[in-house]
Amino acid sequence: MNRSEKRKRFNDAVEAKKRVHKKSFIVYSVLRALVIVCMIRQFINRDYEAFAMCILTLLLMVVPSIMQVRLKVQMSQTMEIIILCFIFAAVILGEINRFYVLIPGWDTILHTLNGFIAAGVGYSLVDMMNRDERLTFSLSPAFVSIVAICFSMTVGVMWEFIEFGADQMFLLDMQKDTVVHAIGSVMLDPSNSNKPVIINGITSTVVNGQNLGINGYLDIGLIDTMKDLFVNFIGAVVFSLMGYGFAKSKGKKNLLIKDFMISNDVKGKTNKDQSNAE
Repeated sequence: MNRSEKRKRFNDAVEAKKRVHKKSFIVYSVLRALVIVCMIRQFINRDYEAFAMCILTLLLMVVPSIMQVRLKVQMSQTMEIIILCFIFAAVILGEINRFYVLIPGWDTILHTLNGFIAAGVGYSLVDMMNRDERLTFSLSPAFVSIVAICFSMTVGVMWEFIEFGADQMFLLDMQKDTVVHAIGSVMLDPSNSNKPVIINGITSTVVNGQNLGINGYLDIGLIDTMKDLFVNFIGAVVFSLMGYGFAKSKGKKNLLIKDFMISNDVKGKTNKDQSNAE
């Protein structure tokens, strides 16, 4: 099969997916239009960094469809819509429109949702292998749930690595700073006895003789990172508990979890979706 035939088959598969997943395609079209409007606005304002982020968003929004076609897997319309909205909320609303700064808890909400979604992906991958008749092992529901948590936390940690790298190389402050009013540090111990010196009631921070104008001490990203990992863990645990109940009941309970799982039964799922659409 030559390259043109492969491209045609891929395009046909994408078009077939659009016809079956009408709701997710509508959401994708609306969000894509909003991103394009935002991209034009950033170009007019000569904010080329934000313009590049809009291009990145457009690329990220087609990744779910490409992965489903390339890997021959199927995700529900609900999960696909949530992923699309998550990308839009994180980049366009969060970064470009400053929701991370303007709306308290915006970052926390997205990281919690990320933990839930990533756990769904990890759970689905192990579940598909567990159901594959070509494999000889059978994993318990508890083990599958634990793997889902580990997978989700790995994704969360890798993202924090990206944020840390961006902050170190480009000073982007992706790991947002936190104002604290008490610190304890062994660096301040003149005797070098490894005992923390505690300073309470901090009301200002002065750097190179300049008062930063904050009412405390500036924590550089650590608290934000740990909070993000903690809420990621909460999202992962919530999904894994739902997945455990789903597996223990052999698919008879917690049916809502199916909307957040990936299946390798593309043909069967497509036929089912087509009958529902009719």
